[in-house]
Amino acid sequence: MAKLLIVDDETDIREFAKSFFKKRGIDVTTASGGKVALEIISTENPDLVLLDVRMEEMTGVDVLRHLRKTNQTTRVIMVSGVEDPETINEAKALGVLGYVHKPLVLEELEKIVLSELNK
Repeated sequence: MAKLLIVDDETDIREFAKSFFKKRGIDVTTASGGKVALEIISTENPDLVLLDVRMEEMTGVDVLRHLRKTNQTTRVIMVSGVEDPETINEAKALGVLGYVHKPLVLEELEKIVLSELNK
């Protein structure tokens, strides 16, 4: 079973996405912030991470920077409500697979996630 980690500081988004992907047979874990996400990635090795850009304790790009120091293979898709070219470029340089904008369009998100998990 494919493993997905959803990292977002907004409980509603996290739980809604978790429920949505569990119904599609995906093993879903969630994290409310970057530090917890990094711990989960190191212990559970998810197949894909949906990573919010703007979070309180650390930004998604900060999480990605820390992750890439020890792990070059974890696949990451960034999620953000703000389109910031500098952040997008830095995330791309750190090897993200894509960038999904909030508000989330579930059909679009499902297509991207399932495409990546089926590779």
